[in-house]
Amino acid sequence: MNPGFEQLQIQPFYIKKLQAAGISEPTPIQQTAIPAVLAGKDVIAQSQTGTGKTLAYVLPLLHKIDPQEKKLQAVILVPTRELGMQIMHELERLTKDSGIAAQALIGGAAIQRQIDKLKLHPHIVVGTPGRILELLKLRKLSMHYVRSVVVDEVDQVFDLGAMNEVEAVLKSMLRDRQILFFSATMPESVTAAAERWMRDPETISVNPGQRTSETLEHLYFVCEERDKIDTLRRLVRLYNPPAAIVFINDVDDIGNVLEKMRYVGLSIEALYADAGKVERAKAMNAFRDGRFQLLLATDVAARGLDIPGVTHVINFDPPIDADHYVHRAGRTGRMGRRGTAISIVTPKEEFILGKFEKALGIRIERKAMYAGKVVDPAAQRPAAAKKRGGAGTAARVSGFAPAEPGTPPARRGAAAAPGVRPAAAAKSSPPPANKAAEKTAKQRERDRKSKGAPRWLKEKPNKP
Repeated sequence: MNPGFEQLQIQPFYIKKLQAAGISEPTPIQQTAIPAVLAGKDVIAQSQTGTGKTLAYVLPLLHKIDPQEKKLQAVILVPTRELGMQIMHELERLTKDSGIAAQALIGGAAIQRQIDKLKLHPHIVVGTPGRILELLKLRKLSMHYVRSVVVDEVDQVFDLGAMNEVEAVLKSMLRDRQILFFSATMPESVTAAAERWMRDPETISVNPGQRTSETLEHLYFVCEERDKIDTLRRLVRLYNPPAAIVFINDVDDIGNVLEKMRYVGLSIEALYADAGKVERAKAMNAFRDGRFQLLLATDVAARGLDIPGVTHVINFDPPIDADHYVHRAGRTGRMGRRGTAISIVTPKEEFILGKFEKALGIRIERKAMYAGKVVDPAAQRPAAAKKRGGAGTAARVSGFAPAEPGTPPARRGAAAAPGVRPAAAAKSSPPPANKAAEKTAKQRERDRKSKGAPRWLKEKPNKP
């Protein structure tokens, strides 16, 4: 039986806030993590993307804050501005009329404005490690009264080179503190950091064998590199998702790819880490409002995003590893909703998906597009042959000619005398009857091209 939030000792004030947002029962990660955090334990929590990890630490943190004490009491560290603002939105919804104040301290924003707002004495801040550390060095922020610190998407925080900054923040705290690591994936670097900083941490792993949501469908389509944009266009026209995120690996290519996608008629905008704060906020707000269909993003920019309307994730470039596949796919199919993860790969990239299947224990099915439908590649050729009437047509559709039984692959589509190799058969065959006419035609074409050339060039003898 799934216990309600009441049994997790969540105050009625917050339960009403959750019910107003349509949340009535805790998810498995919330059932396990909330009691541990309330008990003051250090926690390493791993759960699939889209399972409600934010509430799993935000709710108990709010219970531990004393609104009467005008001091900073909790810090949440995040890898990106987008995730930070998403958590701030959740905090503002829960803390309204509670007397608890929250503030965002995100890198890239005006630091003086943030310093001015700190004079209002927030109880909890959400920030990037670099900006938090900068404010600590300026003595505009104090960790003296901070009882709990959360590192959300901890693997990504460390991947971005912020491990030293996180550890510097932890050093500035008192020894009697609580440290919480949350993420969908926990590499060895996170475990090593936990051993250095945590005291007897409670490790929580919800359904570790199922690293992606069970409500996700995993598909892939194969094409040449030059055909990827057209394949994306056809997929969007076929599925017509209300909102989808398209992932690309190289931020240096994003502007060029974006323009090409717009040129073929796609409704798309870009979100990437190097863009300015205003541009990123504008793109995110417009995407949430449904003003365009596709969001082109890098892994860093889209990490941790929770946009309920996203029904499809499309990997324009394959993820660099299985963990990145998990986080990308987790942008859809969240909180029990259905979603589709699609990868567009070249024949040389196809093996990568096989590795992801083994690492994640999932099935990524190969599909093809034919006659306005998604079909199995094996079923495409017979269907084409039946529709167009004959095996010869099927051969043209599939890209190879039919072979007689027992004919070696090198001889498919060509007959040769028994015992004679194809090359020998071709050499002994008689010249075509129109060879003389073909030679004359070539000479006429050569003369046409040289009309108006210098006389010395016209008179130059042709080499055999």
